[in-house]
Amino acid sequence: MNISQTFIERPIATSLLMAAIALFGGVAYRQLGVSDLPNVDFPTLLVTAALPGASPETMAAAVATPLENQFSTIAGLNSMSSSNSLGNTQITLEFDLARKLDGAAVDVQAAITQASRLLPQGMPTPPTFTKVNPADQPILYIALTSPTLPLWTLDEYAETRIAQRISMISGVAQVQVLGAQKYAVHVQMDPHALASRQIGINEIETALKNWNVNLPTGAIVGPQRAFTLQASGQLLSADQYKPVVVAYRNGSPVRLDELGTIIDSVEDDKTASWFYKDKFNSRAIVLAIQRQPGTNTIAVTDGVKNLIPLFRTELPPSVHMDILYDRSDTIRESYTDVKFTMLLTLALVVMVIFVFLRNLSATIIPSLALPFSIIGTFAVMYLLDYSLDNLSMMALILSIGFVVDDAIVMLENIVRHIEMGEAPLMASLKGSAEIGSTIVSMTLSLAAVFIPVLFLGGVLGRLFKEFAVTITVAILISGVVSVTLTPMLCSRFLKGHHEGLLF
Repeated sequence: MNISQTFIERPIATSLLMAAIALFGGVAYRQLGVSDLPNVDFPTLLVTAALPGASPETMAAAVATPLENQFSTIAGLNSMSSSNSLGNTQITLEFDLARKLDGAAVDVQAAITQASRLLPQGMPTPPTFTKVNPADQPILYIALTSPTLPLWTLDEYAETRIAQRISMISGVAQVQVLGAQKYAVHVQMDPHALASRQIGINEIETALKNWNVNLPTGAIVGPQRAFTLQASGQLLSADQYKPVVVAYRNGSPVRLDELGTIIDSVEDDKTASWFYKDKFNSRAIVLAIQRQPGTNTIAVTDGVKNLIPLFRTELPPSVHMDILYDRSDTIRESYTDVKFTMLLTLALVVMVIFVFLRNLSATIIPSLALPFSIIGTFAVMYLLDYSLDNLSMMALILSIGFVVDDAIVMLENIVRHIEMGEAPLMASLKGSAEIGSTIVSMTLSLAAVFIPVLFLGGVLGRLFKEFAVTITVAILISGVVSVTLTPMLCSRFLKGHHEGLLF
């Protein structure tokens, strides 16, 4: 049985097949994402709960413990860790790699619902969870600084203008505000002043709630007009809180500023971030941008950086935006180095073939197996949702030395028949018939070497799965090219024995 006979006798169909491989591979190459490592999704969920004013001990006992008791019943949960701080609890749930994250999310939501009746009543919102990939770190950090504006104004610009606009960019998964400084009024009570007037903390809390309201109260409907009534008594600064009447003692009002100090501040003054550049050190609001899995890191960072000039025109002149860290810079350098290594390897392989064959046409024929194998692999990588990263590119570089072997073996056997005096067409038919099954067995045995890598477990197996699949596909495509394109080209472009020996 001659596998190559049909392709030798139909050169146009063979050429169209190779053109289709090149076309689909070229289109897929432009759509592939560029990253530093393969996209490895760890099934991890982060549960967050808040109870303002509660101590870490209270958060651990009243919030974290009921939630952890419910989470421990979820199937496939490998580890669970919690972190409790002032008014905040974070529980990290890591599931088995075989567990689907969507199914785990449903179980976690059900566990939160069951634990809700055991949680404190004063929680402003029920616990929430987010899908987290610990391997996917932010790709871009942007720092906002200003020598004149307060930090809460920068925080408002960051959260209401910049973060929302960046989140709309294709490929951006989340924008985190690090060192957030949301505006808040701090009421610092003097215990001696409270004791002397016999006023409790509960009265302070009630007064603040009653004075700081912003609620609709109905409407007035007339014969020609209608008016919406709204109690707009929301207090927006420390100066507006100072004259608030807390209680009456001896017929006189006791105002808030008589009981302590009221200042303009931020919600959390225990966290902060700084920006250091050229010996300039300043407090800053930092935006951390994360990309969606499978997207092109370079394209996402370029999209974000293209908006920075627009932000600078909209913000006050005293607000400075600087890029604190750009992960695409290292990816660009690494990707450029890998591409150069691949091109250099291609050139060296072709040069070695030419040195030993000493014939231009004989060198070109097996050398065509290289680009078709590499380009065809891009199409399969796109279908499998792979990316151009260090491991997949390393697999392509290693495959360059393998993919040319089959074509050289096919060429050498056909040339042997030509040297025996046969015409190129007949030599291609006989040579391919003799060596076709051998090339198939060589290709399959070489590809089988990397199959055990697919069965590696854990995170290491997920990382190297892309490497094994990429190099296996390149080898298999090279085998197809060797039994189709190579003998067809030999039958058309090699010289017969009467026209001069090939070597």
